Amino acid sequence: MSESKKSKLIERLSHFLLRGPEDRGQLFELLKSSYEKNLMDADSLSMIEGVLQVSEMQVRDVMIPRSQMDVIDISHSPEKFIPFIIATAHSRFPVIEDDKNDVIGILLAKDLLKYYAGDDFEIRDMLRPAIFIPESKRLNVLLKEFRSSRNHIAIVVDEYGGVSGMVTIEDVLEQIVGEIEDEFDFDETEDNIIQDKNGRYRVKASTEIEDFNEFFKVTFSNEEFSTIGGLIIHAFGHLPKRDEKITFQGFKITVLRADSRKLYSILLEIDTPGNNV
Repeated sequence: MSESKKSKLIERLSHFLLRGPEDRGQLFELLKSSYEKNLMDADSLSMIEGVLQVSEMQVRDVMIPRSQMDVIDISHSPEKFIPFIIATAHSRFPVIEDDKNDVIGILLAKDLLKYYAGDDFEIRDMLRPAIFIPESKRLNVLLKEFRSSRNHIAIVVDEYGGVSGMVTIEDVLEQIVGEIEDEFDFDETEDNIIQDKNGRYRVKASTEIEDFNEFFKVTFSNEEFSTIGGLIIHAFGHLPKRDEKITFQGFKITVLRADSRKLYSILLEIDTPGNNV
């Protein structure tokens, strides 16, 4: 074989062996291989995978459904809705007139300082414009729009123009970096089960069923699921979202933390007659 032919053969063979990934599946395999070879840590791998997944996801995949939206009714007085704002601890609230299909603006919790300062307060004057987006909008496009417009919340509408939910910049970022911590988060050094001052329990979803059984003196089976989170997801029949509730085997359960991929923690109360979560 001539030297020129050998050179071309080696060139073609090298290109075959060193070529980059040809599709998303190969790219994920390459990233996992890099992690296994200690070229990146687990957090970096998870974040890169999140970035890639965001480009394929739509708003409908992460939005908060209309039924779970925390909203303020324009007809209510500040004395009525301010305790609700304090209890939910959000920074922004959709404001409705008549029903959740009629969102007339966004109220920032910080704007209530004018009310406490004793200034003339008219909620309509405090409202910021509501941004409406379709369910089909890609998350990477929405994130770019959030950044350019400095908006942090958008109202999601269906094909008929009705409100189907809402989405925040936090919902989008959590697909990349994972669950963003909030006031319900555990410190990593804390126990998996913590009782609050009201007698309820905050429980990490990763708590082993065996440990859960020992703490609450129950006998849940760990043959199908090893963690309490797996058992709760099975009871819901789907991956629940924050604030979803269920009564299960003598316990009233409220989801504290969850994203579109994982359940993190629950609020649990022993179910007794006349007792409500």
